[in-house]
Amino acid sequence: MYDIVYSFAKGFLLSLALCLDMGVVNIAIMKTGLDRGFAASFRIGFGSCFGDAFYLLLALLGWTAIFKLAAVEWILWIGGTLVLLWLTKNMIRDTIRPKKLDPDSPQTGAIGGEGRPAWKDVAVGLGLAVSSPTLILSFAVIAGPVVADIDIRDAGVMTSFVIGFFAAGLLWSLVIAWLGSRASRLGQGTLRALSLASAALFLAFAVSLFVNGLRSLVLGHE
Repeated sequence: MYDIVYSFAKGFLLSLALCLDMGVVNIAIMKTGLDRGFAASFRIGFGSCFGDAFYLLLALLGWTAIFKLAAVEWILWIGGTLVLLWLTKNMIRDTIRPKKLDPDSPQTGAIGGEGRPAWKDVAVGLGLAVSSPTLILSFAVIAGPVVADIDIRDAGVMTSFVIGFFAAGLLWSLVIAWLGSRASRLGQGTLRALSLASAALFLAFAVSLFVNGLRSLVLGHE
């Protein structure tokens, strides 16, 4: 029983630590809450949980070393930079032309409202998590040693670890989505400021990823 509780707690805390460091995904969840309300925002977070689960599976299989392959590093460098620049563009657009929000409208409030289909929100969350440079780095550095301390041959231990991991991601998504949806009641000036801050953060992530990739992959500096 102790091993089950311990593995659940370890999975929960590992996921929570990763959530705290998922800058790209957290910003996207908050911004979706601002634009379209709690339901759409939570779907983004829910999708990101599956992205986390993908990297957890790689860690459990001992495949996190794949991130050190040259071809994978180039794909993550170029693809990740382009995704972050695209997100920066969207945030700048929302800063210049902020959406007119009505917290009581179907689009921003209800699960079945008009707008983007639910499955697309989940897919966006999944894609953001899989392409998040901070999440990839965290799994490559942190997840391996943590998973190595778990007896993955014990089905009960393994199951409790995965459940704890997924539960923390869902809880975090609920909290961030709720905070984002509450912010939708703020004025347009505040929304402009939040969009601008989001754009600055995305751009900072993009520049950091590009410079680090340029140094390590092109110039050969560690």
